[in-house]
Amino acid sequence: MRQLTVDVPQGKGKDVLDIARKHHGVNLSLTQSTVSGETRDLAAVNLPNARIESFIAVVDDIPDARITLAPTGVVPMYPPEERVENQATDISSLSPLEVYLYGLMSVGSWHSFIGYAIAAGIIVWVGLYTNTVYLLIAAMLVAPFAGPAMNTAIATSRGDFRLLWRSLFRYIVSLLVAIAVAAVLSLALRQQIVTSMMISVSKLSIIHPLLMVAAGAAGALNQTQSKHNSLVSGAAVGMLVSASLAPAAGLIGMAAVIGRWDLVDNGLFSLLLTILGINLGGTAVFRLSGLTSRGARYLRGKPKVFYLIIALTVIAMAGLIAWQYLDVPDLQMYSREQKASSLIQETVDQSGMAIFVDGNVRFPPSSTQENRILLAEVYVKRANGVAASPAEIRQRLNRAISGRLSSEGFEVEPLIDITVLEGSDQLS
Repeated sequence: MRQLTVDVPQGKGKDVLDIARKHHGVNLSLTQSTVSGETRDLAAVNLPNARIESFIAVVDDIPDARITLAPTGVVPMYPPEERVENQATDISSLSPLEVYLYGLMSVGSWHSFIGYAIAAGIIVWVGLYTNTVYLLIAAMLVAPFAGPAMNTAIATSRGDFRLLWRSLFRYIVSLLVAIAVAAVLSLALRQQIVTSMMISVSKLSIIHPLLMVAAGAAGALNQTQSKHNSLVSGAAVGMLVSASLAPAAGLIGMAAVIGRWDLVDNGLFSLLLTILGINLGGTAVFRLSGLTSRGARYLRGKPKVFYLIIALTVIAMAGLIAWQYLDVPDLQMYSREQKASSLIQETVDQSGMAIFVDGNVRFPPSSTQENRILLAEVYVKRANGVAASPAEIRQRLNRAISGRLSSEGFEVEPLIDITVLEGSDQLS
């Protein structure tokens, strides 16, 4: 619940209390105050979160009504005493008005915003350059991308073009700063090679859009929950939102410096798909939470703007997903590695010569669009009753695997290292 203090002209305080009772208000009180020689009624009410916006909308009809909303939860206790436990555990989501106001309050100053973007760019560059995973996680925590992402979703849900423009501007500026920082550091240290972590970040899966929609929904859900009802910290949700933004921004800056434009393309694709997915998932949750184009103390939202933005988001995201699925294998690297691994295992097991034990399939850093290399390390065990030598087994399996990959549409140069393991019973 939230406590609101309503300052109205003398004689209107009782009207405020009547309105509060109709909105399930409890522990109501009415006092008088004198401001600049004018006596006014001061009503204090405690309301469920879900009733705040409708209450304010009705109170706004009272001339010269001044409302103060305390942005913290309260636990009003009232008779009968045995119901205190139920009263204390009555925790609900924030009102749409509070969600919107919190979004505006999170904008913050440009100085700190740019400072965090620079810090995130430095940390993500070090992580990619030194192949250090925990530094990438640190960059996700520091990166200021979650605020603009959630404000963009709020603006979309409200149909507020002005807030949308401001949020997107901060979004783009923060990403450009992180990209520029990574590029400057790579230039300063004269980076010339692609690190394995850069390759890992550049790899995308066909389930990437689903992850981004889930991240946006989680971020919006965290925004709508009251402090005592949120089971996940804001920092954790912010890291989830930034999970594909910070590493991709660093990748773009570093890859551009060394001329790996295929990695730049993957990074840009990832950024755009992430922004669209987060916005779609976040907007869906905000709309379900009651954030619509019209509300108390909010007249700027337009339903047409909401439908236009959401339509453009869906169309753009569908286009990117279709492009990823149909035309650009480079945008499915993780999925293609998994598919290749599955095909290799099937080919080995169906050969009748060996049994698949383990394997590692990946596209190495030296793999480019012009010279696509698939590196496979395969461990097999000789099948029972097979008398062929290890060299013959390797040769036959290599030929079979290469043919299977080619028939499945893998336009790559497969470099396959097959190790034939011998059990103790086979050595005797």
